[in-house]
Amino acid sequence: MTKISDTAPTHRNERYINREYSWLQFNHRVLAEAARETNPLLERVKFLSIFESNLDEFFMVRVSGLIEQEAADVLNQTPEGMTPHEQLVMVAQAVRPMRAEASKLWSKSLQPALAESGISIKRVEELSRSKQEKLLSYFREEVFHVCTPLAMAPSHSFPFISNRSLNLAVELADPSGVSRIARVKVPNILPRLIPTGARLSEFVWLEDLIQAHLEFFFPGIDILGAHRFRVIRDADFEIRELEAADLVTTVEQTLHMRRFGDPVALEIEATAPKRVRQVLQQNLQLDDQDVYEVEGLIGMDGLWELVKLDRPSLKFKPHHPYIRESLLENKNLFSTLTKQDLILHHPFDSFETMEAFVSSAAKDPDVLGIKMTMYRVGSESPVVESLLDAAAAGKQVAAIVELKARFDESNNLVWSRALERAGVHVSYGFPEMKVHSKLCLIVRREKTGIQTYGFVGTGNFNPQTARMYTDLGLLTSDPDITQDIAELFNYLTGFSQQTSFRKLVVAPLNLREAILERIQREIEVCEKKKKGHIIFKLNSLVDPEVIDALYRASAVGVTIDLIVRGICCLRPGVKGLSEKIRVISVVGRFLEHSRVYYFENGGAPEALLGSADLMRRNLDRRIETLVPVTEPRLMKYLRGTVLESYLKDNTNAWVEDGDGHYQRIKRPSTTPVFASQDELMKWPAVRVLLSS
Repeated sequence: MTKISDTAPTHRNERYINREYSWLQFNHRVLAEAARETNPLLERVKFLSIFESNLDEFFMVRVSGLIEQEAADVLNQTPEGMTPHEQLVMVAQAVRPMRAEASKLWSKSLQPALAESGISIKRVEELSRSKQEKLLSYFREEVFHVCTPLAMAPSHSFPFISNRSLNLAVELADPSGVSRIARVKVPNILPRLIPTGARLSEFVWLEDLIQAHLEFFFPGIDILGAHRFRVIRDADFEIRELEAADLVTTVEQTLHMRRFGDPVALEIEATAPKRVRQVLQQNLQLDDQDVYEVEGLIGMDGLWELVKLDRPSLKFKPHHPYIRESLLENKNLFSTLTKQDLILHHPFDSFETMEAFVSSAAKDPDVLGIKMTMYRVGSESPVVESLLDAAAAGKQVAAIVELKARFDESNNLVWSRALERAGVHVSYGFPEMKVHSKLCLIVRREKTGIQTYGFVGTGNFNPQTARMYTDLGLLTSDPDITQDIAELFNYLTGFSQQTSFRKLVVAPLNLREAILERIQREIEVCEKKKKGHIIFKLNSLVDPEVIDALYRASAVGVTIDLIVRGICCLRPGVKGLSEKIRVISVVGRFLEHSRVYYFENGGAPEALLGSADLMRRNLDRRIETLVPVTEPRLMKYLRGTVLESYLKDNTNAWVEDGDGHYQRIKRPSTTPVFASQDELMKWPAVRVLLSS
């Protein structure tokens, strides 16, 4: 694998690493999983597709923001001292070799390996005459009528090219001898991979099929060539409305605008002639550094269609999440929670337990009310269906729907309207801040009086992501926590000015301060007892205040282990700065998403779990929630099973050096293989906690 550091050195700062550079390092680790020959073949294809989708989103959101800053002559520097222009140059330098590496990986390794396994992608001209005739019939009946050629040059009006769409730039020479260029969009309403008919595992790309029959679109005109290209557009639109009543309309407008955002990148076949590239580049108003010449396949997100093939031998062995059947029965979960708190650990524990928590409440005549936050619930959601059932049964149901959850706005709009029609009290939180907290509260009448049950988690109430992402959640009947959740809902839906809670830690009210205070506490303990230990597991560590506090802790001797999936702006292992800090990143079959903040605290350990990463946006501009865990039984699972597994990983873990570069941990030949995610499959939280 090519090192990013070989092609795009960071802007050197002694204390911080640029966040965009660190994210690119993360996506390079995803690409490394596609290249890893010990992974099953279709899983490698999946990682390559994820790499492409990740990079697209990075350009649509992060690069577009940098371009806007540069255009506005913003000279503000990041904590490590880079201007927007310097970051754009760095991104271009880093991305070009990564894209080339991905293309080479597909054409030289993965595609040939697929062919050897009986999954082949052919060009139309490589097929037998009978197969070509069948594909021609498909083209005439299905494809031709949904394609519309549009003139690009010479033309007074350049056609709009939608975000991430795949296109053909067709060079034409009409009878008058005038050279023309037209655009044919590859329709995304049709499968990208077309079976040849004889074998289910033999395909042609849809764009190849269209290119092979361009004469149907341009009769009487000589076709000189056709070249694939793709445009990435700005998809990050801010919501500035101050009234929640207007927020739905604003989000609807934003969804419409997203298709029409300014272009931020052009991908075009490396073989395309200069004239075609210039027509596209000039009309899209892109600089040279925004144009990426691609060798081979453009639009690798289409590889997901291969991943869906029914070829179990080419995938990871199926994982079956743990289910405790008794917890799925009505009322049993509540009776269990009156005796003990539980942790759910997805995907090792089944999401059906969480669904049962809500569905049991919907069916239970003793339940009076349900409150829930909704961030990314998915297009199909049993949890939201249960809220609808609860409302239909006459229960008091409240839902805080985050309409600004990027790329999930449409789903959330649909669900919010369905909930409102059912009589659910729907609130949209704060227009200027996203509600990212993962909360649920159930109010139940019992013999002893009103009892409340709560959930605080790290992941969304989404059954699809619960099978792919690692997430943790606390189910509890602790009255302090459930009262905090109730008051936090009042803060989100009403005019409460509450600034503190009994146990919950809430951003932007006091979350940064709570983390900093606990780091300082660990420093003071270490100064007295000569030992201390902090373990953070999170997705991103960016906030300079927290990073500086960790540096101070390292300086007095606190051992600090950071398990960071993606962005890490801290420099570990630097003499005189961070010698006691180790940063690892685990990339495996599941996307690491859980967040745990552990403090040894002189033998009285405490852990916080919840929705917040340590980024300025999370700490200052979002509603985030962490819940403390101190109960020894739960702490033993979090510290001894979850965190320890990641710290021992010698298979899927990468270690960061002081320059922000990562290398896969090298396992000595005498050391047994240990893969954290494989190990955690053996120890789902519910099974461990209910058998202890």
